[in-house]
Amino acid sequence: MSDMRAVLLTGHGGFECLSIRHDVPVPEPKDDEVLIRVTAAAVNNTDINTRVGWYDGGGWTGSFQFPRIQGIDACGHIMSVGADIAESRIGERVIVEPCWRGADEAIRFFGSEVDGAFAEFTVAPARYAHAVDSALSDVELASFPCAYSIAENMLARARVDSGERVLITGASGGVGSAAVQLALARGAEVVAVAGSDKHAALRELGASAVVDRGADLLAGFGSDAFEAVIDVVGGAAWPSLLSVLRTGGRYATAGAVADPNVPLDLRTLYLKDLTLYGCTVLQRWSVCQARRAHREWNRQALDCCRAVA
Repeated sequence: MSDMRAVLLTGHGGFECLSIRHDVPVPEPKDDEVLIRVTAAAVNNTDINTRVGWYDGGGWTGSFQFPRIQGIDACGHIMSVGADIAESRIGERVIVEPCWRGADEAIRFFGSEVDGAFAEFTVAPARYAHAVDSALSDVELASFPCAYSIAENMLARARVDSGERVLITGASGGVGSAAVQLALARGAEVVAVAGSDKHAALRELGASAVVDRGADLLAGFGSDAFEAVIDVVGGAAWPSLLSVLRTGGRYATAGAVADPNVPLDLRTLYLKDLTLYGCTVLQRWSVCQARRAHREWNRQALDCCRAVA
């Protein structure tokens, strides 16, 4: 086993920058890594944004290099292990946590700073390859790592708790729908923002109310309606997300699909004593804190979200 098939990103741009190759060397796991045979990989917004160079030239931490094997979401089986990893892990079905800190403390994003899942084989640190025992298919599991870990990170950073009312934008997308389910598992009340054709599906997930994109949130809910806002949209309507927060409210974001440039009235921020969280890198302390606080009633959701174990 010397060569494998892989999709190489050769530059920033369209599909012409993707090259399907059959002569890419199979990676060798380092001492603390595992070699994974990829059985399913999802195409995430992150992969698209990286390809087109949306992240200030493509690298989230300034270390992006071409060619790169993309793919931030992966499910597969461990084929071999590095010298420091127990051989008993060979054969495990795993999903890969989407980002981690290296020995040098630099952040690595799977499929960005290191090669990812768009290949027959990939390597990852053993501690971030999480064993999965699930009736879900590999294809279904490959949709979990990025979406659910990002959603969990935002909820943990924003300290969403039982009995609180939470507004979630982009609620019909991968991260948004994950946030809806994980917030409900915490015992929060969820109001979801999505296109009208997605309202029924979000009500089935358990949202207490669903409003259209572009709706006047301030007119609909008032200025003290929510303890927390979970946002992946941004855009022109962004100021209203702060306006509907209660005094001391928390806002968390991990996306800007509408527009990354938003107007901020600092008076809203400081007069309401709001806290804003940017949530890209998974904060292990916050996830652990959330797990301790919500262990009894959040067990099912966290079991589904082992990518942040």
